[in-house]
Amino acid sequence: MKQGTQGSAVTGDAATGPAAVGRFRIPVQPAAQGAEPERDRGDRRDRPGCAEGGAVRGEHTHGETALPRPRAAVQRSSVRGQVLDALRTALVTGDLRPGEVYSAPVLAERFGVSATPVREAMQQLTLEGAVEVVPNRGFRVVERGARELAELAEIRALIEMPVMMRLARTVSAERWAELRPLAEATVRAASSGCRATYAEADRAFHRAVLGLAGNEQLVRIAEDLHRRAQWPLVGGASGGRGRAELVADAHEHTALLDALIAGDFDVVRSLVGEHFNEAV
Repeated sequence: MKQGTQGSAVTGDAATGPAAVGRFRIPVQPAAQGAEPERDRGDRRDRPGCAEGGAVRGEHTHGETALPRPRAAVQRSSVRGQVLDALRTALVTGDLRPGEVYSAPVLAERFGVSATPVREAMQQLTLEGAVEVVPNRGFRVVERGARELAELAEIRALIEMPVMMRLARTVSAERWAELRPLAEATVRAASSGCRATYAEADRAFHRAVLGLAGNEQLVRIAEDLHRRAQWPLVGGASGGRGRAELVADAHEHTALLDALIAGDFDVVRSLVGEHFNEAV
């Protein structure tokens, strides 16, 4: 519930969740009509001293620090979507660092794709408030302070707490029990110590709980707020949570389910309130 260096990305799969930055290459995609042509880079990405190619007019790549390469292989489907997921993960882990400027060509070089899907993904992150456009340079990761994190926690509490209390009174114990695997998944993710893996599992649990309300707009808005609350603060303050803190946070999910199944509304209210207070 509580809740990047240049040229890298991160990705994951359904079994393991987002992986930390490591080594992967997105397969070369067929050129689409009107799309930017893909260059054959061969194995140049693995040789030391290779130039960061792919710059376009108006984007300067000199002086950028290279990110470590992502680890897991990315499948062919939806390159833009996979790049977006990788960049979101890099935000959570702090590999995309607040205040730093990243150009699409350099990031594209590390992904092994053209700059087009990277720019599209960055534009989406601009709409989400994660980055801002820097003319003729690229995109700067937005610097956030503790006040913004507190404001997000307050808004999430205003939205989720009333819904949670209503669901506590209307959803059967059997339905709550069906969410046990998701709650246990957050504990396993927290035990890994990977913030990105835990962040994804945390959102999945919240999404399933709020989904019982049957309001898709509610789920989307809450998901957006939750994602924003997971981005690191300036200096990586929120990214410094250790494994013990993640595990304690995850165990609140299982405790909440226990209270919901038992119909203990006072405990539910207390746990949900503590959850959002701890997110600050």
